[in-house]
Amino acid sequence: MPIRISPLASVDARAELGSDVEIGPFCLVGPHVTLGDGCRLESHVTIVGHTRIGRRNQFFPGAVIGSPPQDKCYTPESETFTVIGDENQFREGVTVNTGAEKEDYTTRIGHRNLLMINSHVAHNCHLYDDVILVNGVLLGGHVHVQDGAIISGNTVVHHFTTVGTLAFVSGGCRVTRDVPPYFLAAGSDNPELKTINMVGLQRRGVPRETIALLKQAFRRLCREHKKVEAVRALFAEELGGEFPPELETLLSFVESQKEGRVGRTREAIRNAPPRPPQQKQRQERRAA
Repeated sequence: MPIRISPLASVDARAELGSDVEIGPFCLVGPHVTLGDGCRLESHVTIVGHTRIGRRNQFFPGAVIGSPPQDKCYTPESETFTVIGDENQFREGVTVNTGAEKEDYTTRIGHRNLLMINSHVAHNCHLYDDVILVNGVLLGGHVHVQDGAIISGNTVVHHFTTVGTLAFVSGGCRVTRDVPPYFLAAGSDNPELKTINMVGLQRRGVPRETIALLKQAFRRLCREHKKVEAVRALFAEELGGEFPPELETLLSFVESQKEGRVGRTREAIRNAPPRPPQQKQRQERRAA
């Protein structure tokens, strides 16, 4: 399929464009950008930096992807990366910053994610697959949002926080602690874990028996305030040591929180030395 570029767009000749790419008027595509097959840039879209984008992504007017991070440590000479998978939608005004020279230098977005109007993904974040960020969601640096999680409108997420698989965060929250998988969090300030995300679990096709076990886990962890080791021991006795994968995912997530601090597992890596990605390492070896 042919590539269609508006004469009113500015596309650097060094950019790599797949087949059936469409770039509308007043778009800007930088020299180190790769666009996979079937990508659509509606109009007034800016994609810059070392940005690699997969297939069939759609960018609506005003989206800015791969721009420098809002981090004082970043300098124009920094070479960091934005990596985006397939079939994502970036609605109007969405901003995704490239990585800072921290962690693996990279901001990552997986597959089939929906980023609604004016949502922001800061440097070194990682959105897994099938995530929804509703209008006005702001992710601080180094945030991880795992598969199928939904963060509702105008919620802000503190840097180094993790939102677990199929978690649901209500609108207008200020999230400063990890939200465990399958749980629903609500409340404007340090949202409370209210219940399990029943709707999300049913939509995902999780068996009824497993949902009942997750309810039990919620009650024991959040209502009875049992330690996770005790909860695991109870389930091991009741189930004969064989846990459904969803229950194991939840208990392992809660156990890992002890490795961090202030309720954020990933705080444990805050001061770890950065690990340049393989692409960066190859370039440095060639330069040497």
